[in-house]
Amino acid sequence: MSSSIRSEVSPGPQIRNTPGAFPSTPGELDPVVSSQHSLSKAVYERRAEYTVPRKIRIKVGTWNVAALPGTEEDIGSWFVDGKGISESLSNLSFENNGTTDGDDLEDAGHQEARRSKKRPTVPSNDPGLMPGGDDIGLYVLGLQEIIDVSSATEALKPYNDPWPGRRWKQAVEDALPEGYIKVAEQQLIGLFLLIYAAPKVAPTVSSVSTASTGTGLMGYLGNKGAVVARLVLGETTRLVFINCHLAAGVEKGNLERRNWDASQVLSRAKFDPLYNGAGEKEETGENIGDEDFAFWFGDLNYRLEGMPGDDVRRLLMLHTKKEYGQGGPSKRKISAELALKSNTKPNDSADDTDRKSRIFRHNHHLHYRSSPETPATSLSSDNLDPSSDPASLQTTLESLLPHDQLHQQMRTRKAFGDGWREGPIDFLPTYKYDVGSVGMFDSSEKKRGPSWCDRILYRTRKDKLAYEERTKAEEAAKKRDEEMKSHGIGDPAVDQEEVLFDYDPATDGDDHDYDPDADIEDPEGVTTAAGFEDKIHLEYYTSHQRVLSSDHKPLDAIFTLHYEAVDPDLKAKVHQEVARELDKAENERRPNVTVVVDYYHDHEGESRSFSGTEGVDFGSVRFDSPKMRTVTLANTGGVPATVGFTDRIVTADKTEGVAPPWLHLRFDRSSDKDRLASEPHHVYTVEPGDAANVEMTLHVKDVELVRALNEGHANLQDVLVLRIHNGRDHFLPIHATWLPSSFGRSIGNLVQVPEGGVRRSQDGHQDSQGVKWSAPREIFRLTESIENLVERAVAEWGMTAGDDNPPPWTDTGWPFTSSTGEGKATQSAKERIREALDNDTPIADSSPTELDLIGRVEAVAGTLLLFLSSLQDGVIAADMWIELEKSILAREKKAKTTHSLSLDDERMQILDILTASPAHSTSFTFVTSMLVKVMGELNTDRNARAEARKKREEAFAAMFADVVIRAPWVGNAKERRVSLGRSKRVIAVFIAESVM
Repeated sequence: MSSSIRSEVSPGPQIRNTPGAFPSTPGELDPVVSSQHSLSKAVYERRAEYTVPRKIRIKVGTWNVAALPGTEEDIGSWFVDGKGISESLSNLSFENNGTTDGDDLEDAGHQEARRSKKRPTVPSNDPGLMPGGDDIGLYVLGLQEIIDVSSATEALKPYNDPWPGRRWKQAVEDALPEGYIKVAEQQLIGLFLLIYAAPKVAPTVSSVSTASTGTGLMGYLGNKGAVVARLVLGETTRLVFINCHLAAGVEKGNLERRNWDASQVLSRAKFDPLYNGAGEKEETGENIGDEDFAFWFGDLNYRLEGMPGDDVRRLLMLHTKKEYGQGGPSKRKISAELALKSNTKPNDSADDTDRKSRIFRHNHHLHYRSSPETPATSLSSDNLDPSSDPASLQTTLESLLPHDQLHQQMRTRKAFGDGWREGPIDFLPTYKYDVGSVGMFDSSEKKRGPSWCDRILYRTRKDKLAYEERTKAEEAAKKRDEEMKSHGIGDPAVDQEEVLFDYDPATDGDDHDYDPDADIEDPEGVTTAAGFEDKIHLEYYTSHQRVLSSDHKPLDAIFTLHYEAVDPDLKAKVHQEVARELDKAENERRPNVTVVVDYYHDHEGESRSFSGTEGVDFGSVRFDSPKMRTVTLANTGGVPATVGFTDRIVTADKTEGVAPPWLHLRFDRSSDKDRLASEPHHVYTVEPGDAANVEMTLHVKDVELVRALNEGHANLQDVLVLRIHNGRDHFLPIHATWLPSSFGRSIGNLVQVPEGGVRRSQDGHQDSQGVKWSAPREIFRLTESIENLVERAVAEWGMTAGDDNPPPWTDTGWPFTSSTGEGKATQSAKERIREALDNDTPIADSSPTELDLIGRVEAVAGTLLLFLSSLQDGVIAADMWIELEKSILAREKKAKTTHSLSLDDERMQILDILTASPAHSTSFTFVTSMLVKVMGELNTDRNARAEARKKREEAFAAMFADVVIRAPWVGNAKERRVSLGRSKRVIAVFIAESVM
């Protein structure tokens, strides 16, 4: 059996692209060559030998800037320099770093008085308490509302406005130390995520992928949602960063929508595929949850629930008041509100809100018992531990946090319950403040209740796996419980003492208060997806209370990550060792195939043979004249060889696939593709000592390719790639010399061809001496030959054929339809006719002796149809047809009101337009005159002459309208049918009966 290979197209080697134009690290290519794949995999298996421990600080910051101008002036102060923190309002102790004395820090009143949109709003002499500068390896900044997302115009925009993002990028880059590189960026309307890496860290960042998930209007628009980024650090540790803005509002429905938003981000956010160091595409890594460490931050919008917001405001302002000196607008507002509250007495007929307020006041009676004018020092004794002092900030925060919706949702696993954790909250709620104020909570008419809307959560791979294991255990327990109930154990009718357990995870933790130590990370290591032991530690988590330019306070956290990173030098050393070992092993079992191009001899007298490296030469090639060569693949090795041609390396002007479209490959045996399904193309097994033969056929029959070859814009040269599975590839050059053809040219080009035909010069280009002929000589010679041959065929048939043998012209399309079929003799005759046209030799001398007269007529007629259809511009060019159709349309409209034109008038109208191009007009005359004469010869039956001629006219008009006219068929199907009818009419009026 034999098997053929077509020019299949399969996906070529795919190189992974890193979004944001950040370079990929070495070793991230798809495994194309098996030996290279084995090498990469072997090196990857020894990764423990070329990784070293590294430590990096990651600063994650989030801020809702409320689309307010001037907020970008503060970004460098708080995010990079660590300024704007109030120690007294954060319950944190920071080292001063010796930069300045904390007693010199500007008080809040003076700070607010000098606030400007054109400069940072942080207090003067701020030492910058949080680590920053070049101590940080990765800066991760999440911003919300960099544009006004409450505007429907902005929310419904189908694109991101890049200008705000550029403004924020510039502000961050101006503040960062020199050398920091942006490795990721993503914007979704008002959400903006930026990640910058230190100069030593940036080269180790790879596999960066970013995405956006809109959850706003209609559940998909970008006024709410998240922007996410995934990166790999040191080729080992996967990090994911999620900057979000969830649904706002204080109603229950708003809470449920926030939970829904979060679930949508988790399910819809997708990253690019991840590839390991062995070059293998991993099954995981494209979703949130596949990473080693994840950080979720932004304006999550969770509120304080079940507490009077007005009372919370006043309670917290008892603490913020201490930030002010002697005066200032905010201090006066705070004092006025506190004084108003102190003078308000509860009413016994108060509604439920008032009752909550009274209960809340009772729980914090020390605050309300103090006068608004009481010195701040009287609120808390220095001798008391803050955790034991009922008037301390810590006590206040601990009483508020059990009412925090986010912690409630996490405990009940309605949101963020799958392993997410948060550092201890030792800072004031970050929302909502008067813009320009340190501690004045919303004093507008709405007086919104303070809340920790802005949060930074994180999760390790270990946390995620622990949650999944716990969930499985609970599901198993629930299943066992149901099974026992089905057996009568635990049935409600049974005594309660017989119930083994009663557990409902949905209510688990409802009675627990907030524990600030519950979220401190497990000190044990985290086993990463790559198998390394990493550790993460939360160093700082606080807000920047002294930043005044937004109604949200910015929030940041600093993490220290201990991880294993690839050392390039060590990896290179391991790579060399593994390469040597693999080379030695592979050489012993590698198949060896010798390629031999067989000897050939063409009828032109060409003969040659090549060794495998020199390629296959097809010699001189003509239009529509196949040429064949044979290549032998001999297995000269000691193991079976699996061979096959694979995708070649192509340039922009060549098509993809195993071979170019003009080359057909055929093996002398069946393909074993099913046995080796991993190969994209047909493969064949050759046993040691055996040989496979490949038949290569070069056949140029596409007219567009012929035209390109004639004009020198294409060539018949290529290189095939013979793949030896687990062996060395062979590159097989293919070469052929194109013999110029008269087919595929334009009439304007053909009338300039000199005597001797298109082959007169070696390159096939004619002399540039202007028009030589009134029409292409090829058309004249073909039409003349058809006229003569038809006349002879009719005469010969009348003398030799019997009455019981009907002539071939009973087919009304003859001689342009074949009665003898397309046998080898006919194909040979057509090749010789084309050769006669190209060399300007008589067509009569080209007919093979084995073909009878009828066959010769059909061969010449078929060649004429092919020649006319190959003309670049046609006998009636497209622009001529447009003018003709306009004229015909006008005549049709006129015929409705007056009498129709005669055939002579129609012919004159058509010729008037065609004479604008004499060469086209003359060519048209040659063709139609030949058709008239042929019809005259064939209509010999006088009794059926009219009917037969009519049918033949219709057949000839249909065939030649298609090859003569280059009509730009436009419009609907009905309009195209009408236009086609007009094109047939143009031919028909010239071959109608009156022409005789």
